[in-house]
Amino acid sequence: MDTKTPEKILIPTYYEPTIKVYWKRWLILLMYIVSGILSTFHWVEYSIITNLVTKYYHLSTSQSDWTSIVFAFVWPFSMIPTCFIIDKMGLRVAALIGAVLTLLGAAVKIFSIGENLFWVVMIGQTIVAVSQIFILTLPSKLAVTWFKPQEVSTACSLGLFGLTFGSALGFVIPPMIVRDSDNLAEIGNNFKIMCWALTLAMAPVTLAIFFYFPAEPPYPPSQAMLEERQNRQTVTFLSFMKSIKSLLQSKSFLLHNLCYACNVGIYCSIGTLLNQLILSYFPGEQEEAGRMGLVMILTGMVGSILTGIVLDKTHKYKETAFIIFVLTALSLGGLTLALEMKSKWMVYLGIGVFGFFLNGYLPAGIEFAIEMTFPSQESTVTGILLTTSQVVAVILTIVLGIVLEKFGALICIITMIAVIGTGCLLTLFTPNKLNRQKAFMKDRNVSFTPLKQ
Repeated sequence: MDTKTPEKILIPTYYEPTIKVYWKRWLILLMYIVSGILSTFHWVEYSIITNLVTKYYHLSTSQSDWTSIVFAFVWPFSMIPTCFIIDKMGLRVAALIGAVLTLLGAAVKIFSIGENLFWVVMIGQTIVAVSQIFILTLPSKLAVTWFKPQEVSTACSLGLFGLTFGSALGFVIPPMIVRDSDNLAEIGNNFKIMCWALTLAMAPVTLAIFFYFPAEPPYPPSQAMLEERQNRQTVTFLSFMKSIKSLLQSKSFLLHNLCYACNVGIYCSIGTLLNQLILSYFPGEQEEAGRMGLVMILTGMVGSILTGIVLDKTHKYKETAFIIFVLTALSLGGLTLALEMKSKWMVYLGIGVFGFFLNGYLPAGIEFAIEMTFPSQESTVTGILLTTSQVVAVILTIVLGIVLEKFGALICIITMIAVIGTGCLLTLFTPNKLNRQKAFMKDRNVSFTPLKQ
């Protein structure tokens, strides 16, 4: 009789990978939104009061325009190192660098009060411009890192909401603080108040990001992000450049890149030239121009959020982008008619509808790019999109500024319509690739339990 103890049979065990979402994701998103608001405020801070900037610093209009143009100008030189830092070091480092640079740029401008100190203004604006490269490339990366697939587009659009709201405040607050006066010292004192306010507002936000903004949640929010973590490799500069090369060899991405540049180029141009456009139809109505810019941005924020919700529900990225592009062109035509009629209420209505669709395209354009290039890094894809857009924005702003000065506001706006029309046609011929949705299909039946962390 065999008295040996039978060997234990080892049965392999399998574990279900942990996929969780955290309530803290909304706090992370809120910190990003507030940081974006205080950073993008600086973009039109001076251009919306061009007449006072030129008066106080004794500049030409084209020189004053560079306070806004510099935000587009720095992109081609800063995009590659910035995106490499984001891919290498993650969300936390990128968000913190963006916040610190915004705080530093705002603080520098405190020392720009003096009729011969415009160069200090430009140093401060340049520092903030670099900070925005870190901030503007994060919405899609933050969304996929913290939010479940059914919330990604909405979270991305909410992130863009903050960036847009900052621009809205930049349109309306500077004309309220810096008022016209024959006393240049009074104008200078108003500039100082604005610079101090921005610095003091940014300081606690920077501290909040330093103490409470982690690189990623303990567990991923989706199967796609779980696989990304499991297959994550150390990012080297060589591997980073190979990923950029791969993106630049994608014909569909390059075509969409041009479409996005048409939209953002017009968005930036209008942000810079709006004061001059409105004053050409309504002389002396500087504060009116600021309010019209505010209406354009506020309706744009609504459009951006609604676009994100539509994308999460339908996943029709190309179709949504094309429809919005067409409606943007039509609404700009309506705004042109209202301006020519010099009817203020019609201008407010027209610029509101135009802003709704112009801004509504931003999340659709970014999300469509992320879809077609998946699994490429979201920050790199967004960085390339925005770099091309900013280069086009610089060219368009300079060209449209010359057209406005030489041929008038009507020809300037017609040129804008032509650029948007070009974007419509390019979108029509862009291949409809949805690579990310194929990965997200694995999450369709997953039940998510929010954790209170």
